[in-house]
Amino acid sequence: MPRPSTVVLILTALLSLASGSFSTVTDDHLRSIPSPNDDFNIKEGKLLAPILIPRVPGTDGSYKVQKHFVDFFENELPEWRRISQNSTSKTPVTGDRDVPFTNWIFQRDPPWAREGDVGRLTLVAHFDSLIKPEGFIGAIDSAAPCAMLMHVARSIDDALTSKWKEMEDSGDAGLEEAKGIQIIFLDGEEAFERWSDDDSLYGARSLAAEWERTPHESMSTYKTPLDSISLFVLLDLLGAEGPTVPSYFLPTHWAYRNMADLEKRMRDLKLLESSPKQPFLPDGDKEATTFGRGFIGDDHVPFMQRGVEILHLIPSPFPRDLWHKMEDDGEHLDLGTCRDWSRIVTAFTMEWLEIGDYMPKKVAREEGSKSGVEKGKRTEL
Repeated sequence: MPRPSTVVLILTALLSLASGSFSTVTDDHLRSIPSPNDDFNIKEGKLLAPILIPRVPGTDGSYKVQKHFVDFFENELPEWRRISQNSTSKTPVTGDRDVPFTNWIFQRDPPWAREGDVGRLTLVAHFDSLIKPEGFIGAIDSAAPCAMLMHVARSIDDALTSKWKEMEDSGDAGLEEAKGIQIIFLDGEEAFERWSDDDSLYGARSLAAEWERTPHESMSTYKTPLDSISLFVLLDLLGAEGPTVPSYFLPTHWAYRNMADLEKRMRDLKLLESSPKQPFLPDGDKEATTFGRGFIGDDHVPFMQRGVEILHLIPSPFPRDLWHKMEDDGEHLDLGTCRDWSRIVTAFTMEWLEIGDYMPKKVAREEGSKSGVEKGKRTEL
């Protein structure tokens, strides 16, 4: 059995190798990332405003938000494949009545690749909201993260089209590992009564189980849709001012480190508008020996239990003034922080999919006045 010091050296080497698998992102690539601009306006913003309503599973609010997702992809991103995954479950507060849960998956793969041969970067947020207190919005939990992912999808869409067309025209299609992307909006993350293994993560538990038992065609690179997840990036409780998001898992610290480096570079280039006391992602240099075994219960758990690698973007400590309180509404979002998370996750996605050279060759238009930016530990979500 290797000594602990030897194990640490091996893990550090593996992390370095994993980090080296990313393509080089230049400063001009980072400058090309579009700004969300007015899309995050809490009253009229095209992406965020329609989500800032109560979204309890099985209610009209939930269905309105689901329609918002579907309409957005159908109208603005028609090349993305749309999948819905449905389940029902009894809850502690609904007696014998089954509550419906619907997860939405939006995928974009290389056009020549078979379903089972594509490894997908998987960006995830939950769209449901707490049943109590009545009228709870859940702006950071997780309306804003959903809007961030919509912005990411729109920002990279043209670049994916350009890259894949060039590969087909040059005869390079199919000569390298097929990389795709999927964005998942999960239902039923919140507990109805009290957080437990049975009263939480309704949609995530159903989807992970279904994808584990659904086989791809024989001879596929990946056996199941679960195996096709290259990295599961979960956004939660994002949108309050001054977040601190630790690196939770050693096996994916290489990905965290890459995202932290992108944040630093974008701040140095003055491409981000927030001015936190410390970076959103401060653990880029975290030592392998300092990782513990604990984690925060969230939608990643059913996937992690099945061997999926997780990058969890959730603040610690939680925004105590907002978490599960009526104050978690649009007025208490820090919109500069929301837009910056959108930019950072877009940069990470651009780097992962190696599409920097295909992004629009122009400087991203930033908001005119940073002074006008609008503005806040749990064991359950």
